[in-house]
Amino acid sequence: MLSRTPKTMEAAVLQFPTHIRYQENLDKLIELIGIHHDKQIIVAPEVCLTAYDYEHLETAAMFSVNALKTLKKEINEQILVLTLILKEGEEFVNQAVVIHRHRVVHRQNKVKLFKLGDEDLYFQAGREKKIKPFEIDGVKYALLICFELRFKELWKRVEGADIVIVPARWGKLRKQHLEILSRALAVMNQCYLLLSNSADSDMARSSAIIAPSGDAVTDDSREAIAGTVDFREIKKMRRYIVMD
Repeated sequence: MLSRTPKTMEAAVLQFPTHIRYQENLDKLIELIGIHHDKQIIVAPEVCLTAYDYEHLETAAMFSVNALKTLKKEINEQILVLTLILKEGEEFVNQAVVIHRHRVVHRQNKVKLFKLGDEDLYFQAGREKKIKPFEIDGVKYALLICFELRFKELWKRVEGADIVIVPARWGKLRKQHLEILSRALAVMNQCYLLLSNSADSDMARSSAIIAPSGDAVTDDSREAIAGTVDFREIKKMRRYIVMD
């Protein structure tokens, strides 16, 4: 890691349900951003503003464009990560956006679409080569969106990241899978993993801030889980257990 990497970073991973009214969800997200104004990074659940509203994708995409404009005005020194339903040409995509200092500094379309949820019928898949670490202020980040967490070839693509971010809409029936895979990736990559999952009634919750040791800060009863990313722990783990 670069010498200018901070020693610690305060983080919040959100865990709130998505309602039918899109504006209500945006209002809740802005409220939580305000509550956690002291956090340097905030991660929101996958498609938290609209859910997978297949019957109204055009409306969802138009709302997402305007919501993004609003969120860019809100976010200055913080980093905000969420995914949005957007339109590229004639195709809809589920796109992760990373907002920092009033602009989008990273975009990444979901590559692995969840067929059990019919995502492949409505969305254009992203390109795997776009999954790779990116840097903000000396910290290396990488992103996997929900179902992508299951693919071992994608784990290889996020190697070397200090923080792996996972916005998710992961079902309650496979809650244990989400928790095991998240911890395993943090341990294998010797990094922190920030998991933000939906709190809808059929979703797993399990949002967590997971350390390189596999220890996790998590609480299914909360709308947001706060914790500290300690970059010294990453350095210590990588020096102690050399993976070369």
